[in-house]
Amino acid sequence: MKSIQYSTPRSLLNKGTGFLSGYTHSLNPYTGCAFGCSYCYVRQMPVSVFRQSDWGTWVDVKQGAAALLQRELRRAKAKGPVTIFMSSSTDPYQPIEYKEQVTRSLLEVMAADSPDFLLVQTRSPLVTRDIDLLQQLGRKVRVSMTVETDLDDMRKLFSPEAPPIQARLRALRELAAAGIATQAAVAPILPSSDTFPAVLRELVDRVVLDNYELGDGSGGKRTRRLGIEALYKPNGLEHWYGAQALELMQERMKLYFHEDELFVSQQGFEP
Repeated sequence: MKSIQYSTPRSLLNKGTGFLSGYTHSLNPYTGCAFGCSYCYVRQMPVSVFRQSDWGTWVDVKQGAAALLQRELRRAKAKGPVTIFMSSSTDPYQPIEYKEQVTRSLLEVMAADSPDFLLVQTRSPLVTRDIDLLQQLGRKVRVSMTVETDLDDMRKLFSPEAPPIQARLRALRELAAAGIATQAAVAPILPSSDTFPAVLRELVDRVVLDNYELGDGSGGKRTRRLGIEALYKPNGLEHWYGAQALELMQERMKLYFHEDELFVSQQGFEP
């Protein structure tokens, strides 16, 4: 049972910095994340460290988010181009989103007064519920679906609370059929089968690869503090941990994706 609380934020749009420096802003509809992936770098950030409950056990719902975004977006656009990454420290499609619809309300605001670009980063098939609003954003939106592996037993090992892999793949197919720009984010790279690139090739024309060293915002230090390597060794998966995993996946993906369709880490998430 997840702990659900409600908060009233003073602001929603945060300045894009560090890994997200290519964006003017990041936007998080929720605080916390019910998926609680073992490797999530947010576990090592203040939002998690200073909370009295374990990461993955709680979610704060941001009340009044749509009205606040409407005001902040208007002010931001008056100053220049606005590019938004949603989300950087939570998944915008938390299970509670079925009921609360905070993310949908934010998309309604942006469909009416669109930013120059919006990247929706998620691992939830629930994103397909909002196809109507994503279509209204047209070329100004891309949905980045996290698909770390094609093996659901690996998903169960590393992120058992996250949506099944096949459901995410179906969502990518549905989004593409609706004319929405998508990409598969193999981030972080988890152990996968030889046929993983072929599976993705049927669904997307853009893939971004990321590993712990490049993607956790600290050169891998946060991940090492989490002790993620301990999940690899007992299962004979050591060769999937470290830089060699990225090299292996790049070689496999290059057989199916052209150079301009395959990206690594920060480059692949840029607006």
